[in-house]
Amino acid sequence: MNPIFLIAEAGVNHNGDPDRAFGLVDAAVAAGADAVKFQTFKAKNLVTRSVGKANYQKQTTKAGEPQFDMLKRLELSWEVHHRLADYCRKKGIQLLSTAFDLESLDFLVNDIGLQTLKIPSGEITNAPLLLAHARTGHELIVSTGMATLAEIEEALGVIAFGLIGGGKPSRAAFQTAYCSGKGQAALKRRVTLLHCTSEYPAPYPEINLNAIATLRQAFGLKTGYSDHSQGITVPVAAAVMGATVIEKHFTLDKNLPGPDHRASLDPGELRSMIEGIRIVEKAKGNGLKIPSFSEIQNRAIVRKSLVAARPIAKGEFFCEQNLTVKRAGAGITPMLYWDLLGTQSDRSYKVDEVIRCAI
Repeated sequence: MNPIFLIAEAGVNHNGDPDRAFGLVDAAVAAGADAVKFQTFKAKNLVTRSVGKANYQKQTTKAGEPQFDMLKRLELSWEVHHRLADYCRKKGIQLLSTAFDLESLDFLVNDIGLQTLKIPSGEITNAPLLLAHARTGHELIVSTGMATLAEIEEALGVIAFGLIGGGKPSRAAFQTAYCSGKGQAALKRRVTLLHCTSEYPAPYPEINLNAIATLRQAFGLKTGYSDHSQGITVPVAAAVMGATVIEKHFTLDKNLPGPDHRASLDPGELRSMIEGIRIVEKAKGNGLKIPSFSEIQNRAIVRKSLVAARPIAKGEFFCEQNLTVKRAGAGITPMLYWDLLGTQSDRSYKVDEVIRCAI
């Protein structure tokens, strides 16, 4: 079984500061993450200049400003991306980044050379961006926050079409690709779905971890979890529930201004989460209910055997008065107690001596 792929989601928690971005890489490495993920976008390609903010963004940034102005402050230049890629290679951690527009996707694939691409929940109905991701032929991690099963299936149709190629894009062509054996095989090779609740922080009653299994059953793909809850309990639980990828926001300081800091872990919490998930991986096992190696060593000591309750003479018949059950380190299982009653002892026994005769 492959280990769970753990993504430390730096996102935009650098607040547009390159030095803080490098600090986030260091924190992800120290915590033991497999990858550190940022967000790559040009505000001009992402939002109109007048669109407002989500409620959680209003609570953590200037409530009256347009979303465009907030996002513009959170952009990282192409040059900083190149430096981050070099730094991640030096530190031995995989760099990931989410592309929110076609220009950013082209840059991440062709300039930075990313081989694994993350599609965020908000883009699951963005068919042109989905298709462009699929046409790279790279590994795709697809978040499904805010989506229904029908919307996820339609998105997978676009991705299947892009992976197997051919024809003019259309809803009918996407559905045909999704239903084809070739399309399904391509999805299984390339796509991991992440359950997600797109609220920051996500309320515990709305997280619905059981949806991880629902996605796996519905689509037959690898499934994981992108977490926006507070604390580490929920992502650790996701490991128990079979997530193959777990993504979690983290920050260097929860008190910094910005849309995602409040729903993020600090570096110490990130380390604790990863340690907890790695323990869960070891503890899950293979599901076979058989004695473990250490249990076999303990079994003879912990389980009980038939022993003499009082001295037994050779030729005496075993009965309820001269047989009892105690921990003795070895001997005949008490499951044979009734089989032994009424049979004749072929030797004498002292009190507490283990019964040796065969049945």
